Amino acid sequence: MSATSALFTPLKLGSVTLRNRITMTALTRNRAPGTIPNNIMKEYYVQRARGGASLIVTEGTLVTRQGTEWPHAPGIWNSEQAVAWKEIVDAVHAEGAKIYVQLWHLGRVSHPDAPEQKLAGVPVYAPSAISARGGRFRHIPGQPGYVTPTALEDPWTLVKLFKDAAVLAKEAGFDGAELHGANGYLIAQFLDNGANQRTDQWGGSAENRSRFGLEVIKAVKEVFGNDVSIKLSPAGGYNDVGMSLEDTLETFSYFIKEADKLGLSYIELVRYSSKTDPVIDGKTRAIQHDVLESYAHLIKNSKVFVNADVTPEEGATLVSSEKVDAIAIGFNWITHPDLAKRVEHGKPLDNYPDIPHLQWGKAEKDLAVGYTDYPEATY
Repeated sequence: MSATSALFTPLKLGSVTLRNRITMTALTRNRAPGTIPNNIMKEYYVQRARGGASLIVTEGTLVTRQGTEWPHAPGIWNSEQAVAWKEIVDAVHAEGAKIYVQLWHLGRVSHPDAPEQKLAGVPVYAPSAISARGGRFRHIPGQPGYVTPTALEDPWTLVKLFKDAAVLAKEAGFDGAELHGANGYLIAQFLDNGANQRTDQWGGSAENRSRFGLEVIKAVKEVFGNDVSIKLSPAGGYNDVGMSLEDTLETFSYFIKEADKLGLSYIELVRYSSKTDPVIDGKTRAIQHDVLESYAHLIKNSKVFVNADVTPEEGATLVSSEKVDAIAIGFNWITHPDLAKRVEHGKPLDNYPDIPHLQWGKAEKDLAVGYTDYPEATY
């Protein structure tokens, strides 16, 4: 029995069964000019499905047009996008993998001068009119950072955007939907008492700050049933979120317990990683603590996925000891389209990343560079 054999057992997840415990987490790759998924994206996802991924979670997929730092991020707010996603979903299914869409709203970390935000014709909305520190919009003249957003009058309007996107994702054939509740984006902003200083039912106590994320879960569950999940990064840091340790433990313990009661397929816990811990005003921003130890035991009904710097060997130990149900791998799936197959056959993960082309190819007509050109191992 190999050191990673625990990863190669099936897992019942919501209404589907995964062929192994190695999933591919959401990875922004910025390859959808005009926000429409395309054939090069299909090739990318099919490569990884063929390479043994049991569940692929798409890159962050915008629930409405927004001025992100990644101007070529895909969306799922209109039928043209849904039709394009369906081609990808069908091709991934043909390779034996399952695929969730990751529903994504950036909240305060969009920019009003970004072309997509101008096209949207609406302000950059957030829980409160409080700017995140940092940011760099390389496609805007002067490469500005984040700005003060507009406080949402009625958060229910954004809950509806998630549900509308879920309806389109269901039409596209996705097996489920993962809500992006991590990395300082909209759901995380509502949870965070620095980004959310509302005095109504959406702010203040941990219960109130949890309300938005929980209502989004309920809304998306009306479409996907138990095939809904959420990704959380309690340590914060990225995009200038993070509370005191006491507030962090109180908030995320409450949110995770309540989310788990709603009937989710899985909750993905992102551990602290120095790679996503920015230095702001001379200090690292994240609240370092053992995320798995702090929260996994609170999850009674959903499956537990762990993310951030997880090696297959560590993952197998975590699975075999029943601390987690599956592992979510990110960067190594970028560089190894056959990652799960390599692990199963004892092949090294030895491809080097093409960092200059991580978020864009050589040109719009050459998006494959640094994307679909990583070699598979020889078997």
